Amino acid sequence: MTSNDYSQATASKRPRLSAVWLIPLAALLLGLWLLMRYVSSQGPTVTLVMDDAEGINAGKTAIKTRNVQVGMVEGVELSQDLAHTLVTVQMQADSERMLGEKARFWVVKPRIGREGISGLGTVLSGAYIELLPDQSGKPRRRFTVENTPPVTEAGSDGLYLNLDSEPGNNVSTGDPVLYHNLVVGRIVDRQFNVSERRFALRILIKAPYDVLVTDHSRFWSTSGVDLQLNAEGLKVQAPSLEAVLGGGIAFADLDTGNELAMPAEKNQHFTLYANREQARRGLYQQHLDYVLLVPGSVRGLSAGAPVEYRGVRVGTVEQVPWQFIRSNPASLGRDPIPVLIRIEPQRLGGQQSISEALWRQGIDKQFKQGLRASLRSGNLLTGGRYVDLDFHDHSDRQSWPASYHQVPVFPTVNGGFSQLENQLGQLLKKLNQLPMQDIAHNLNASLANLSALTSQLQQVLDDPALQQLPQQMADNLEALHRTLDGLQPGSPGYGNLQETLKQLDTTLRDVQPLLRTLREHPNALIFSPNPPADPQPRAPRHD
Repeated sequence: MTSNDYSQATASKRPRLSAVWLIPLAALLLGLWLLMRYVSSQGPTVTLVMDDAEGINAGKTAIKTRNVQVGMVEGVELSQDLAHTLVTVQMQADSERMLGEKARFWVVKPRIGREGISGLGTVLSGAYIELLPDQSGKPRRRFTVENTPPVTEAGSDGLYLNLDSEPGNNVSTGDPVLYHNLVVGRIVDRQFNVSERRFALRILIKAPYDVLVTDHSRFWSTSGVDLQLNAEGLKVQAPSLEAVLGGGIAFADLDTGNELAMPAEKNQHFTLYANREQARRGLYQQHLDYVLLVPGSVRGLSAGAPVEYRGVRVGTVEQVPWQFIRSNPASLGRDPIPVLIRIEPQRLGGQQSISEALWRQGIDKQFKQGLRASLRSGNLLTGGRYVDLDFHDHSDRQSWPASYHQVPVFPTVNGGFSQLENQLGQLLKKLNQLPMQDIAHNLNASLANLSALTSQLQQVLDDPALQQLPQQMADNLEALHRTLDGLQPGSPGYGNLQETLKQLDTTLRDVQPLLRTLREHPNALIFSPNPPADPQPRAPRHD
C-alpha cells in the first residue's frame, strides 16, 4: 500500500459536518438578531408614583405624547408603606431625551371642569397616561403622576410672573388671567406660605400678550360678579363667563398717564389685590394719616369709603373705629369715636414725589381758615356715608387735641344727617314748649262751633220749601219756554208784537216835536212859545 492509498483511506474515515446543523445555527443567529433588535428598540424603565391605580392596567395602559404612544405600563404594585401605587413603565427607544427634570405625567380620563368636558375619547378606549416632555436637565427614572392636567401646554411660550396674595382671594390653579376681559394667561401654581400666611401664585402670560405687562401693571382678583353697595352707589363688575363661574385674575396699567413704564421681567414679583379699587390705591405710595374724632354716630361709614374735598376724592377711610378702647365704661357716653382716614396727595398731584412735611404744613394752615371734616350721606338707598372736607365758619372756637395715639387729629363738624338730627331736636324742643293744652281746647271749641253750623245747615237743607224750590224753578223755566215759543216768527203773538211796535214807533215820531219843544222851552206848556210883545207905556198927549 502506497502512501497515497493510505491517505485516502484515512480521509474517508474522518466525520463530516452535516447540513442538518445549518438549520439550528440559522435559528440561533435569527434569535440573536431579534434579541438585539428588541433590546435596541426598548427605552428606559420608569417608575411612576400614583395615589391610586384607577383605570391603569398592565399591558393595556399606554403612555402617550401628543397622542403618539411612547411607552406601555408593564406592572402595577403597591409601595412598601401601602400609601401609594407604583407603576412600572417601559418606554420606547429614543424616549430618554423626553424624561428631563421637568417632565410631567398625568392620567387622561373623562373630566368635567370650568373649561368644559375633556377626555371623552377614553370612554371606549380606556384611560391612558399623558407625558409632557422636557429635554432640559438630567434624565430621571422616577416621577409623581399629577391628579389634574397641567395648565401650560407643551412648548408654550410666554412670561412667568410671581404674585403675592393675602388669604381670602378665591383663585386656584388653572384660573384665567384677564386683560380687559380677554384671557391672556393662566395660574400655573399656587402655594401657601405658612410662616408669612400669604399665598404665592405663579402665572403665565402667553405670547404675544406678554408685552402687555409692565412694571406699573396692577393685578387684582375677579372672583365671580363684583357687587358693591357703598357710599358711591351700586357697582357691578362682571368679567368673562369663565371668571364668573370659577374666578380669575385681571391686570391693567392703571397709571395711564405714566409714559415711563418698562416691560416686566421674567419672574418679577407683583401684589395681587382684592379688587380693582384696592389695586388703584396701590398706585399711591405716599399718604398722610389723620384721625377724626366724631362726636355723633358713625353708622353707614365703613373702611374704603371715599374722603372728598368738594366732590373730588383725595383719600380713603382706613378703619372705623380706630383704637377705640376704653377701660372705663363711663367714658363711652362722652368720648367721640375715632376714625382713621388717609389723605393721598398723589390723587391730585400725579405720581411725582411729594414732600409729606410740606403737605402737612399746608393742611395745618387750612385748619386755621376753617377746614373741617364732616360725615355726609353718599347714597340714600344703601345708607353709605363718606367724609367730606370743606371750609366752615370756625367761630365756634372749639379746641381739638393735636394728636390721638400719636396720629394728628383732623377737626370735624356736624354735617349731613347729624346736622339734620340736631335741627329736628331743636324743632321738637320748641314744639314741646308750645301750650298744647290751650291749642287743643281752642281747637275743640272750633270743632264744636263747626258741628253746630253743620247741624243748622242740615236743617235748612231739610226744609220742605227748599226741597220744592228745584221743581218751581223747573216750572218757571217751562213757562218761559212756552212764552218764547209764542214769539216765534209766523205766530199770532209775533204779528201782534210787530203791529204794536209799529204803533209805538208812530207814536214816538209824533211825540218827537213836542219833546224837542219841551227840551228847548221847558215852560212851553204854560206859556206860549211866541208871547206878544209887552206894551210900552206912553205919556198922555196934550194937544
